[in-house]
Amino acid sequence: MMLGFTQRRLTTRASRSIARLVIAIALCLLAILPSPVARAQSTIDRVLPRMVKIFGAGGIRNLYAYSTGFVISPDGHIVTIWNHVLDTDQISVVLHDGRRFSATVVSAEPQLNLALLKLQIEGLNLPFIDLDTAVDAAPGTRAYAFSNMFKVATGDESVSVMHSSIAARTKLSTRRGAFEVPYDGDLYVLDAATNNSGAGGGLVTDIRGRPVGMIGRELRNSESNTWVNYAIPLTTIRPVVEEMISGEYKSKTTSDIEDDNPRRFRPRDFGFLMVPDVVRRTPAYVESVVPKSNAEKVGIRPDDLILFVNDDLIQSCRSLNDRLGRLEAGDTMKLILRRGDDLVSVELIAKKKKDD
Repeated sequence: MMLGFTQRRLTTRASRSIARLVIAIALCLLAILPSPVARAQSTIDRVLPRMVKIFGAGGIRNLYAYSTGFVISPDGHIVTIWNHVLDTDQISVVLHDGRRFSATVVSAEPQLNLALLKLQIEGLNLPFIDLDTAVDAAPGTRAYAFSNMFKVATGDESVSVMHSSIAARTKLSTRRGAFEVPYDGDLYVLDAATNNSGAGGGLVTDIRGRPVGMIGRELRNSESNTWVNYAIPLTTIRPVVEEMISGEYKSKTTSDIEDDNPRRFRPRDFGFLMVPDVVRRTPAYVESVVPKSNAEKVGIRPDDLILFVNDDLIQSCRSLNDRLGRLEAGDTMKLILRRGDDLVSVELIAKKKKDD
């Protein structure tokens, strides 16, 4: 009896000693290993110097004049989204430390919503995102989204960082407003990270800081009519960027063929002018209306968005010009306009031009 009691006491003491040892080891590990907050901050601090703020064309209607990019070479190559901001000869890039440099578009691929810029200065030896380290992320992967949404940063301020996760990798039928977009590849659907104005061209990484995707433009799912927060996988972009840098890449899109027919009808022939056509699909907003013109008489107003001409969907200022160019003198042109939340219908007659 006494022997059994003694053995139990020894066993209990040994168990307590082992428990104390385990606790001591755990405390030592906690003291040595960084906390989750410290690890997150380390990742963010490493990525932020590689982000840039981009300023260019825009500033009218819904066309903001800023976006985001990230450096991918020490020589100053920058990956960003292909959008209206780049449709200018004066692209300005602001580095993380506030230095501002001019940049040029090296190449672009509208099918991927991708553009490659190059700073117009040599010898900077910048910190950069190595695209060779890009990884594919599985659904549920925790992530960070870096972007200059809403132009929060204009100088040496850091861009915004949102804690996110990869909800899915899928294909979506999407549109920008009412307009279909050309990209039809895989997308990362993001949870808790939004594609706000200016966020396009931002970077998504996993929590270890490995590059995962490029934040896309503001898009709406044309099937569910909901806004989509997404990024384009960098493993898709990487081979294209490599060819762009080497000068071997050829865009898969064809150039628009401009119709130089001097007799084609244009908006000004009816008495209204459109917003500047700064991108391939600039929304067909009316900029101004000529006083006492036919357009004013039928009630067309500035800021009206032209949606249809004679049942043809108008996707941009260019498609409007193309549609008007097919009119013959004497044709009736029926316009469907969006004015705020209302749809307005007007009719105009294509009158014979004096030089006909």
